[in-house]
Formats: sequence, structure tokens, C-alpha cells
Amino acid sequence: MKIREFSFNLPPEQIAQHPPEERGTAKLMVMDRENGQVSHKNMQDFPDLIEPGTLVIFNNSRVRKARVFAFSEHGGKVEFFFLKSLEENLWLCMVSKAKKQKTGKKFSFPGDLKGVIEEEVSSNHRKVRFSAPVDDDYLDIHGHIPLPPYIKREDSKDDSERYQSVFSKETGSVAAPTASLHFTDEILGRLKERGIETAFITLHVGLGTFEPVRTESILDHEMHEEQFSISDETADKVEKAVREGRPVLAVGTTSVRTLESAWVDGKLQRGENSTDIFIYPGYEFKVVNRMFTNFHTPESTLLVLVSAFAGKDHIDAAYKEAVEKGYMFFSYGDAMLMK
Repeated sequence: MKIREFSFNLPPEQIAQHPPEERGTAKLMVMDRENGQVSHKNMQDFPDLIEPGTLVIFNNSRVRKARVFAFSEHGGKVEFFFLKSLEENLWLCMVSKAKKQKTGKKFSFPGDLKGVIEEEVSSNHRKVRFSAPVDDDYLDIHGHIPLPPYIKREDSKDDSERYQSVFSKETGSVAAPTASLHFTDEILGRLKERGIETAFITLHVGLGTFEPVRTESILDHEMHEEQFSISDETADKVEKAVREGRPVLAVGTTSVRTLESAWVDGKLQRGENSTDIFIYPGYEFKVVNRMFTNFHTPESTLLVLVSAFAGKDHIDAAYKEAVEKGYMFFSYGDAMLMK
């Protein structure tokens, strides 16, 4: 299969630049993946669309305020994207103006923090040694929310709230698991009132989520690796639901990839793990049989994944209808429920 087969025409004005005015009010397309038929609802309808007995799985990863601006000794402004803490004072960062960022170069960071490039790891990745420990408390104060590249504006104070889910807990993602952004405490409460069981996994979204597929054939694409963890409580709930033949609804492609990666020999692997699973048409789903997700970018691994789940022809037709009906796309856009 060629990646160009997973393309579609999207007017730029339908790429959401801001979240809906109020969380939990986005449009919701509902698809029957058996026949591809769709209906048009709203997020407020979500709890009433979920069958009794369904187990709903959410990703509770929290977005790290990973973008920090620093100044070189000559006054040049450079962006550092904090990717991974390697030891107490040492981080792996992605840097702007990368060709100029050589080993030994020194920078002044907010909060009277100093940094020096210790190693050039790749074309734009650097190991940076700091004068004091850098943790998420520091980044919460001095960092910026890393909005996706298709959002053509600087982050604002509102993004600090709206680009996090209401149940985000474990910090580590460099991008939001965006399907989660649609849920409010009120919607979650209504699920509980209806007796719908919920559980949480943690998958930290990596920068690779924005990486385009650069190979002509999807089979040649190498997926990035992401870290995830599953608690005993969640594993017990998932195994019980599968054993009893109940629906398992994954909220977001991150939850899908976590559950499908962790299912081995009829059980869900517990604890910390990592995945580079690439789900494409022909894949047989082992756990997930319902999916809630946003509308994805053309020629992306996420569009390939939902095509594997619902059928490529069904997704092609649904996306065409979504464009025609003015749905908003990508991270801050509208949502889709596939049953």
C-alpha cells in the first residue's frame, strides 16, 4: 500500500487553530464500521451512545511544557525542546538554529539557569548540561506548551489548560493525546451514572507523532518508540472485559496502540513498557473494538490506523463528508466515534 492512498483534500480553514469555546461541545461523527454509515452528533451526546457493559480506556498522560527559550553569550535567542532527562542536570534537547549550536556553547535560561551544550547527538539533538536540576516544576513556570506545527500561532495562557485533558496526571508527553481533550468532568460523571466502566493507561506521546511518513510504501515506514505503563487495576478490567466479550472502547490512538501492544497470550502486560507498533490495514485487533478519536492529518500513521480499524473505504467516505459538513480537523478539532 502506498502512503499517497491515504491523502485527502482539506481546506486550510478547517484546521482548528483554537479549541472549541467550551470544552465538551465539539461535533461528533458516529460511524457504524460494519457498513460505513455515519450520523452527526455532539460531544454532549457521547454518554448516551455508549452501550452498557462497555469498558472505556483513557490515556492520562500530561503534556510537558517542553519549549524553553534561552539566549547565547552573543544575545541570540534559541529554542530548546526538552525531550528527556538523562541524569539530574543533563537533558536531551532539540534545538533551533541547530547548525550554530556547537559543543561547549553556553546559554542563559530563565530563572537564572545556565546551560552548556555537552554533546551533539544528531543534526538537531543536543545533550545539555545545566547549572541546577531541571524538573517539571521548572518547566511549568518557564516553559511553553508545545503546540503542533499546523497550529500557526504562539501558545497562550489558555493552552496551558485546554491542551491538557481534565484527567491528565502523569507528565511526559510532548503532544497531547488529543481525543482526551473533549472530555469534561460532567461527561465523565454521566458515564459513571450510566454504569459505564472506565480505566486509565499512560502513554507518553513522543515527537515522532508529528513525523510524516517519508517512504512510498507504508510497509517501509519505521515507527518511533513511545513509553507506556499499565496498572494492575486497568489490566484486570481489560482482561475481564475481553473474557466476557464486552466492548472495549479506546479513547484515542495512543490508547489503541497501548492496548494492542500490551496484549500477549491472552493477557495484558503490566507495568512499564514501550511500543513501536504500526497498525495498518490487514491488522487484526485483539482488544479494541470501539474507538473514539479526532480527525487526522493526511498521509499520517494515525490515518492509516483508523483505516485499519474501520476500513479504508469507510474512512475515505467519512472524511469526505466531514469536510463537506464543515467539521474541524486535527488536535483542537472535532471527534469521531467508531462502533
